[in-house]
Order: sequence, then structure tokens, then C-alpha cells
Amino acid sequence: MRNSGILMHISSLPSDFGIGTLGKGAREFVDFLHRAGQRYWQILPIGPVSYGDSPYQSFSAFAGNPYFIDLTQLCEEGLLKKGEISRIDWGKDRSRVDYTKLYQNRFQILYRAFQRGYDKTYREYEAFANENSYWLEDYGLFMALKEYFGMVSWTLWPEKPIRRREPQAVHHYRQLLHDRVEFWKYLQFLFSRQWQELLEYAHRSGVEIIGDMPLYVAMDSADAWSHPQMLELNDQYFPAAVAGCPPDAFSEDGQLWGNPLYRWDVLAQNGYEWWIQRVAMLVKRCDVIRIDHFRGLESYYRVPSEETTARNGSWVKGPGIALFEAIREKLGPIRFIAEDLGFLTPAVYELLHQTGFPGMKVLQFGFHAWEESTHLPHTYSKNCVVYTGTHDNDTIRGWIKSCSSEDVRLCYDYLGIRVVRDLCWAMISCAWESVAETAIAPMQDFLELSSAARMNTPATLGGNWQWRLKKGALTERLANRIYRITKIYGRLA
Repeated sequence: MRNSGILMHISSLPSDFGIGTLGKGAREFVDFLHRAGQRYWQILPIGPVSYGDSPYQSFSAFAGNPYFIDLTQLCEEGLLKKGEISRIDWGKDRSRVDYTKLYQNRFQILYRAFQRGYDKTYREYEAFANENSYWLEDYGLFMALKEYFGMVSWTLWPEKPIRRREPQAVHHYRQLLHDRVEFWKYLQFLFSRQWQELLEYAHRSGVEIIGDMPLYVAMDSADAWSHPQMLELNDQYFPAAVAGCPPDAFSEDGQLWGNPLYRWDVLAQNGYEWWIQRVAMLVKRCDVIRIDHFRGLESYYRVPSEETTARNGSWVKGPGIALFEAIREKLGPIRFIAEDLGFLTPAVYELLHQTGFPGMKVLQFGFHAWEESTHLPHTYSKNCVVYTGTHDNDTIRGWIKSCSSEDVRLCYDYLGIRVVRDLCWAMISCAWESVAETAIAPMQDFLELSSAARMNTPATLGGNWQWRLKKGALTERLANRIYRITKIYGRLA
């Protein structure tokens, strides 16, 4: 079935409190998607952000981002008072997320909600905590410990016994930090409750959520601290090697992500249990799962930890089809999208074929006058998802300014346009009319925004993940225009 959708992260939604949330703004976006005839809302990873504010570097592979908890809804439930949240400075620029202000202010106000709601909702919270104890206990203690030790990475905690999770030390700190442990666990209860309400609202409107699963966990995460045996760490619990990708179009030095690498032999010994638990959590939260850096499951790029760039890495075999066979055996069939971008080999294509997952096509990658590209629609098969661009790409308006004159001419000739003002919608129409089963464009491209609205520039720190949608941008005229092209090309939800 042909369908389409819009890519925009939760953080980019408009709200009065510094960042998009799971409340009114999210429901209004679902309504917009419904009016525009879209089936899918694609988001980025929803875990609590850590280093660089990136959703791909999270304190937990299981937890939800507390920033997304809607404060207005907490007021309606009597857990907060409107005056308490209206006095807080969430940042002056509503078109950008100010993560510093969020970090300084959000958890103080959420602690008041915890104090008022803990006893009031204890039975419901206790049921949630028991159901999710396999990850929630470690996460709650991990976050409480990070606070206690000044938010430094767990590998730098001054006390070796708790770094190594010695039972006596774990017991001691669970008692000492009990209130803060419960606070961090309770935030996950609030997040989960609001997320489920949003998901059900979306389903009633005929909208499905495409979630995003990073391949790797962050080094500074509850996952790495509580499961060091599954990672390639030395005897001091520092990475022996880290993840990245070789030099490419984004960076001549490659990308040094810094994430620890999995010990796939250890994970295989227990049937990939941790991975199955991780996917099972996402299945509860999303309808489709995009696997970021899919090619790393066939072979991954290993960079020795002493390297300062990714130039001197090497490719190492990953788990391959065995991982997906184990997931399917335990969880049944799951709808995945494989992010099969980057340096691909016949073995990667073979794994993609074995899984049957649709891969990704990105129109911006197709317009290079000096080479033939599989990202142009005349080369597609049906089993793929086509994007005008992703969160790592510039907006269409920004991208065209960086193209050579030859690439611009190829783009204009291919799309059948003559002037730049027609570019965004011509590119969207090109994706929508293709044979790809699913077509998706970032919200920025529908709004014809410049590079100032770019979500992320790979291999850079600072200024990323901040773009937000302005209030009033989701007009009826825009919804009707999206609906029109979706109907013309047979993709109506």
C-alpha cells in the first residue's frame, strides 16, 4: 500500500515551555497529519539526551526523555500549579530549544510534581515500576548517582565499588539516594502515561508513529554501566575501541561517534536477550522502527580508542541475520526500516535482502552530475522509503545553495523546473510520485525553510537539535496542499 508521512521530532513541536512535549502541541500535529492525508509521523529517538543534546546519545536505551513530559497536563492533574511554571525562564527564542535553560529548570519543577503525585498515584506507579523493573531500577539508580557525583560520566565516579556495581555498594546507594532514585523512576511513569495517551490519540486519527532506534548505546548510560559485559571495554571500564564511520561526503576525517562497541559473541550466548528487550520496548511505543546505521549489523567500523579521527578504523563482522532471527522468534514479525546509507557492500545488500526490510533513498544524494545514483527515483524498487532529506541533511533550500552549477542543472532538469522557488514542492512531488512504497519529507521542507532550520550537521558540536516549529505554521492551506499531492499520487492514508 502506498503511503506517506512527515518527519519532525517531538522537541520541534511548539509549546510554552522551551521544548515540544507530548501534550496539546503533539495532538495538534496529529490532527494536521490527519487533515493532510498522512499515515506516518516519523520522529527521532525519544530517550533522555546527554552529550551534545543529541537524541542519538542517550542516558538510556529504554527510558523516555523527561523534557517531553507536558507540564500543562500535570497542572490539569493537580501535580503542578500554573503560577509555578509561568514564572520560569524557558528561553527567549521560541524557534530554538535552549537546552541549558531546560537542564537548569525542568527537573526542579518536575520534582514538585513527583512530591505531589507519588502517593496519589502510587498503585499505578507501582504497577508500572514492577512491569519495567528489568531496566527501570538500574536507570533510576544511575541517574541518582550521576546527580550525587556531579553529573560526571560513570567511569569517573570517585568510588570504584559503585563504578563496578559491587552488590554492597549498590545496596548502600539505593538506601542513601532512595528519594532521588524514586524521582527518576517516577518521571518515567509520567512519560509512559503521556506517551501512551498520545499513541492512542494518533491511532484514533489513523496516524502511525515511526520510531528511531540508534544502533549503539552511549558510553555514559545506564546500559553501559549496568551491562558492561556486553561491551568492548578494558579492565578500567573504558572503551577499547569506539564506533564511527569512515571518511565520506559529510566529513573528510570520518565521524568518530565515541560509542562503545558490542561484544556480539557475548550477546549471542544468551540469545540476544538485551536486544530483544530493547526492541520489545520500542514495539510498545511505535508502529514502525527505523534502525539507525543498519549496515553496522553486517559489519561495523571499529576505531581504536586512542585515535583522534575515524580515518584509521577497520571493518569487523556484526551479528548479521542471526540477530533478526532471534528477535522474530521471540517477538514475531515487526515492521522495520533499514537506514542503509553510507559505505555499502554486497554483504550489506544481502543482509537487507534476507531481512526483507525496506531500505532508504534520499533525493538530495541523487543529484551529482558526475555519477549515476541509486537515490534517483527511476532506479527504485517498491520496497523502499524515499526521503527528500533526513535529520542529518540540510533543508532543500539550504542544500541547493551548496550544490555545484552542474548539480543544480541536473536537479532542475530532472524535476522539470526552472527557478528555485519551485524547488521544495517539486522535490516533494518527485518523492511522492515515485514507486517507493513510502515517501517522507521533513516538516522544514514543506515549509520551504532555509538552513537556519537544519536539525543536525553531522560531525559538529553545538547548535544542533534545536529547531522548533513556529506557532501558526500548520495552516489549513498547507494541509490542503499536502493532501492534494498525496491524493494525486495515490498515497492517501
